[in-house]
Amino acid sequence: METRPFLIVAIDGGAASGKSSTAKALSARFHLLHVDTGSFYRAVTAVLLRRGVAANDPARIEAEVAGLRLGTRITGRSAGMEINGEVIPDAEIRGAVVNAAVSHIAALAAVRAALLAYQRGQEGVARAAGFRGLVMEGRDIGSVIFPRAPCRFFLHADPTERARRRAREGGQDAIALRDQLDSSRKAAPLACPLGAVAVDTTNQCLDEVVALLSRPIAEQLGE
Repeated sequence: METRPFLIVAIDGGAASGKSSTAKALSARFHLLHVDTGSFYRAVTAVLLRRGVAANDPARIEAEVAGLRLGTRITGRSAGMEINGEVIPDAEIRGAVVNAAVSHIAALAAVRAALLAYQRGQEGVARAAGFRGLVMEGRDIGSVIFPRAPCRFFLHADPTERARRRAREGGQDAIALRDQLDSSRKAAPLACPLGAVAVDTTNQCLDEVVALLSRPIAEQLGE
């Protein structure tokens, strides 16, 4: 019996580089589980803030994160993080308060280490749910989480264009500050992984970017 291929697609990049829109489109086209790891860090940040934990208190952050019970809830083709049985509302994890703290909390090595196995475990979640693979987006997917993924991409765009995109979406991210924090952290800094395909999305529409990434994915899936 021929073994059905299971594919992992890693998409890294800074804020508003096109990761989410591209990942969601590829998920729909190839029946891949969509995993937004940025939402995981946001959800953890939201829970810590609810508990009154300061973003500059690494000892307490480490202790609190170690006690979290993490699970996964699939909605459509997307995986959402459950924390102690709750999926934190999207409006909360995308709000200004979480935006201001998430890069500081996500930069902590203890936090990234605590979520490493959980993120890698999404492969098993996707397999169990019958997906053909998973497309995971973030900032260290192709370098740390799945460094041997057959398809690894790094999306980037001009900072001005990214700020314009975020404003159109109604987002409140400080793009330049997020870039500086994510790129300079000691634990898994944002950078194009060695061997990944870098794609400049500045002057490309979503359909063009999706078409470009689709070719190697289709080849891996035997289409």
